[in-house]
Amino acid sequence: MRELLPEFAFSAAEGARAVAGVTADSRAVRPGFVFFALSGVKSDGLDFAPAAAGAGAAAIVAEQAMPGAISGVPVLAARDARSALAFAAARFYPRQPAVIAAVTGTSGKTSTAAFTRQIWAKLGHQAAAMGTTGVIKPSGAAYGSLTTPDPVTLHKTLDELAGEGVTHLAMEASSHGLDQRRLDGVRLAAGAFTNLSRDHLDYHATLDEYLAAKLRLFEVLLAPGQPAVINADGDAADKTTAACAARGLRVFSVGAKGADIRIKAVRARAGGAQLRFVHDGRDYDLLLPLAGDFMASNALVAAGLCIAAGSAPAGVFAALETLSGAPGRLEKVGERRGAPVFVDYAHKPDALEKVLAALRPAAAKRLIVVFGCGGDRDAGKRPIMGEIAARRADVVIVTDDNPRSENSASIRAAILSAAPGAREIGDRAEAIRAAIAMLEAGDALVVAGKGHETGQIVGDKVLAFSDHEAVLAALRDLAE
Repeated sequence: MRELLPEFAFSAAEGARAVAGVTADSRAVRPGFVFFALSGVKSDGLDFAPAAAGAGAAAIVAEQAMPGAISGVPVLAARDARSALAFAAARFYPRQPAVIAAVTGTSGKTSTAAFTRQIWAKLGHQAAAMGTTGVIKPSGAAYGSLTTPDPVTLHKTLDELAGEGVTHLAMEASSHGLDQRRLDGVRLAAGAFTNLSRDHLDYHATLDEYLAAKLRLFEVLLAPGQPAVINADGDAADKTTAACAARGLRVFSVGAKGADIRIKAVRARAGGAQLRFVHDGRDYDLLLPLAGDFMASNALVAAGLCIAAGSAPAGVFAALETLSGAPGRLEKVGERRGAPVFVDYAHKPDALEKVLAALRPAAAKRLIVVFGCGGDRDAGKRPIMGEIAARRADVVIVTDDNPRSENSASIRAAILSAAPGAREIGDRAEAIRAAIAMLEAGDALVVAGKGHETGQIVGDKVLAFSDHEAVLAALRDLAE
């Protein structure tokens, strides 16, 4: 059984045997494929090795030592099979955009990647973005939905984008994707860190482990001397900066505490925010067409990425005044009696708090929020989010999000335990309709939790549902 280094990858023709593809899914194996037997929480990939061999696999890669072959198919060892898969995919799909920037953090990844793409496009580059809302290409086409796809899909997508002429790509780097080595083999030019708050504690045992997964972007994937853009005002900024310094990265910090782009003021204005900041000794004052301090922060992290990757500051900052929000991120869908209705993806405590704080200036009278929490995910955040909603909003309606396999009433009860006075309406469409029906002039409403999503997961089924469409339907039905 030959051992492979973690960075080992098969070329399209390894030795005398042509390699037709690479996969970790035994069902996808075709003659000539290399099957990577990955260990998971519920199963061991080696259990599926005989099926892969029977389907014509040219070789099997695994971490566990075994006899030299399975059904005549050679078994190769790798100290890190997940990383080996990613590097194999990178060799099999070798083309990548020339400039790739990865963004990690709890909140703001989607917006920051979207803004980075928009700035590059404004500067004349063929730019794309990849993340939670899919792959956004120069043509405007979008597809996919995983924050960080599996490594084979990821590298195939990078190869296709490069083949279509994309030169600049901004991509989200989730903690799951980093921990599972999905980004290994991506030739990064820069990385960014937005912030850290409670999330994904159903996957990561502790907040420290969650941070450690995100820091892998800076401690492993970026090479010494490459730039790392950090939101200096975010939690864990100091730890991230220290990790970058230890790796020998060039730190570019942004925010009120930033050394490279220092925010002096963010003031709410009609249609956005007046943003004042300093860069390289020069003052800038511009109208950002985005609401909220956190959106200003995301926009400047994006600006920092573009500058760190080689774009001229003047053009980058001019492009900030043309930005548009990512789908489902503080997106204004319509209004009733002059009261605006927003949809936002906030599904974690820190994000919900920031969204409600950002919308407070838009509500001369009542700020209304409709939200729920997902099932089979971190249950500890439910009362935390209930408390935030009760404290930040004037009217709270607790509804279902994606209950998955859990009892939806139990999820709502956990939220309501910390939200005295909140109203409970389990049916999400009815909750949205009820909130819109109560709107008066001077109010503002945000429907939080699902953002751009077009399905609701109930049990093992995905039911068609969109907050955006539910809002529009209610507005039509209640039109006066």
